[in-house]
Amino acid sequence: MKILFVHQNMPAQFKHLAPALAEDGHQVRFLTQTVRAALPGVESEIYAAPPKSPPGHPYLGLLEPAVRNGQQVARALQAMQRKGFAPDLVIAHSGWGEPLFVKDVAPRARLIVYAEYFYQPRGADIGFDPEEPFSIDMVCRTRLKNAHLLAALEACDAAVTPTRWQRDSHPRPYWPKLRQIHEGLDLGRLVRRPEASLRTPNGTLLQRGMPIVTYVARNLEPYRGLRTMVRAIPAILAAAPEAHIVLVGGRGTSYGRRPPSPHPDWLSAMQAEVPLDPARVHCLGYLDYERYLDLLSLSRAHVYLTYPFVLSWSMLEAMAMGAPLVASDTAPVREVIQHGWNGLLTDFFDPDALARTVAGLLSGRMAASLTARARATVERQYPVERSLAEWRGLVAAVAGTEGAARRALPRRAAAAR
Repeated sequence: MKILFVHQNMPAQFKHLAPALAEDGHQVRFLTQTVRAALPGVESEIYAAPPKSPPGHPYLGLLEPAVRNGQQVARALQAMQRKGFAPDLVIAHSGWGEPLFVKDVAPRARLIVYAEYFYQPRGADIGFDPEEPFSIDMVCRTRLKNAHLLAALEACDAAVTPTRWQRDSHPRPYWPKLRQIHEGLDLGRLVRRPEASLRTPNGTLLQRGMPIVTYVARNLEPYRGLRTMVRAIPAILAAAPEAHIVLVGGRGTSYGRRPPSPHPDWLSAMQAEVPLDPARVHCLGYLDYERYLDLLSLSRAHVYLTYPFVLSWSMLEAMAMGAPLVASDTAPVREVIQHGWNGLLTDFFDPDALARTVAGLLSGRMAASLTARARATVERQYPVERSLAEWRGLVAAVAGTEGAARRALPRRAAAAR
């Protein structure tokens, strides 16, 4: 088959799947705006990012660029077809509008959309944090964020979502189309490194045996609990005088609003509220993947906090690497973590509870049993081999006759519930 992946940042959620399908003998291409990492056996093709549109109605802030992205992908797909590459199957992330017009310009192609998240005007991330503004305008704007996601769900032959909670965010009528398949973890690579060490920018050498607390997010911001983490730091350091705390993540804003003026980023805003001792609190920015794995190998307590929102890969990677987990008692986390069994849960908004839990973990003896069960959890539920097997089954079902695909998909969707 000719298979086309579409995501604005290659390889995204498809870093294991695309090369696996190429290895199976399919002709695989990846249509993207940016190649962050090449994939073996996968050709890449760039489509130009659309020009920014002039400001329009504030409710259309996500829909307008989604339509423009979809239009650019449609044009690129037409050009590929003229050159002889007419895909039999397109697998595209729905978040940025890229699959919107795939079925219009390639009506014979089957379409699988990666349905990561369906925005909830109430009951999930919007209105969750009392420190964030909430208004009827936000509710209405959030509802319109789903317009292009609904269009993609309507057009696709099947959809994939990584967790049950994320599946349940989508409207129930579309559940028969949705398969729950996580991207999977390369557990052979995610193994604790006994000889790991890491030197911080101020010269501190972090090494095995030190009480090291880690916190990781793509960007350091409220959606991932930065406020609670920073507010807990003084109490953690007071309770564990030898501890070092390492914050990893960028200074941008992936989700939610930007920080209030005059602060350039959320970490700066929180440091204005809670001064941090640079000798014991290390803000490392982004780390390359090998240094990141070294850090997780050193962690004696890994903090993961999130709104009711998309579950981060970093939590599962920390579990795989044997970093004892302290996580927020929020719905996406509870799908994976059972308190006291494979991790510890605390109230998302309670820095004192977070500090007590982290300090207790650093001083107690329960970490070994928690980490063993955490590793067993990811080995059972999230190995990449399982993910690839489920994806291959879905691809085979969707690529078959229309009737066979219809018969296979609802049974698999029911099994995932």
